[in-house]
Amino acid sequence: MGAAAMMPAYVRLPSLKTIQLLLISTVTFMLSSCTEPPAAPYVWKLPADFPKPTVPADNPMSEAKVELGRFLFYDQQLSGNGQQSCASCHQQANAFSEPKTGSVGSTGEIHRRNALALVNIAYNKTLTWAHDGLTDIEHQLLIPMFGEQPVELGISGHEAKVLQALQRQPYPKLFKAAFGDEQVDFQRVTQTLASFVRSLLSLQSPFDRYAYQGDDSALSPQQINGMNLFFSERLECHHCHGGFNFTQSTSHEKQPLDRRPFHNTGLYFTDRQQFEGQGYPDKDRGLAEVTLNPADDGRFRAPTLRNIALSAPYMHDGSIATLPEVLQLYLDGGRNISEGAHQGDGRQHPQKSAFVKGIDLTPAEQAALLAFLQSLTDPTFVQNPAFADPWR
Repeated sequence: MGAAAMMPAYVRLPSLKTIQLLLISTVTFMLSSCTEPPAAPYVWKLPADFPKPTVPADNPMSEAKVELGRFLFYDQQLSGNGQQSCASCHQQANAFSEPKTGSVGSTGEIHRRNALALVNIAYNKTLTWAHDGLTDIEHQLLIPMFGEQPVELGISGHEAKVLQALQRQPYPKLFKAAFGDEQVDFQRVTQTLASFVRSLLSLQSPFDRYAYQGDDSALSPQQINGMNLFFSERLECHHCHGGFNFTQSTSHEKQPLDRRPFHNTGLYFTDRQQFEGQGYPDKDRGLAEVTLNPADDGRFRAPTLRNIALSAPYMHDGSIATLPEVLQLYLDGGRNISEGAHQGDGRQHPQKSAFVKGIDLTPAEQAALLAFLQSLTDPTFVQNPAFADPWR
């Protein structure tokens, strides 16, 4: 039996053309640019004593790269048909996520997952919802740019057209400022997009003022009660959403380790006719699609909770609409779906995280916990003109 026949049906392999493009782009990215001039060190806009994010040695940060990346991030001409930009699915008002259950690509294809919020991903050790091998932004960007299953920006087959569009004003001066000359190629595109995304830092919420800036009035008594509940062993929220970035997937200059932040939260436990036993729907089995390990069925990365009130709907498939409903999922210890295509009791999934075990909270405690989550909203982040659309 051939390798293709042995591959489980739920693993959607890219085409040979896509693989070739990704390999070419990866090799190109790894080659350092001979024309790049020395640049002044990038000044991270961080609170006092905060650790700096780690940055690849072959793509150092600079203000010029960040500014060029901002123009590219909002440019619809970066898609194969000129209909979509990165910002189409990562909207500043929604903490660089979007209010859709599933993203829609440039060709109208509806995706099975929603867009993750781009909040402090300079600190992320792993990227996307369920891939433990994507650990730097430069390589992750190749998927929305060149991927064909599903199509996002849809650049494959339109490379020359896209590069030609990036020769128009104001790109010549932006590329020259960033790299020392006006040459346009996809290595530089990915480098500058990654630089802009790394600059998207959100560390000015009421919680930050209370916890790190010594402002005891920044949180209300109710929010403080909710914070104490959040970090308690009774609720254990912090085990998956811990640290200053409220996610396990955190790495920085003082913490290089990865704690494999993928968890099954008991969303589904549905019959799967194609496979033995039960588990997550065939449409999306999470990390198991990458590892081919049944123990990873339904495991997805725990996202940051920063600006969580702005990034509804929730979960990898947008299947939970509001924060109170998310809280109810954890109060119940998973989700029991009584009818429909995904009928089943997610509370009984054998791979469900041990931290999702059900919680008893009074109505006042629930309100306090939700109030604390609201305190993680950073208004300066979603209003920062340095992150906004420069084409306007």
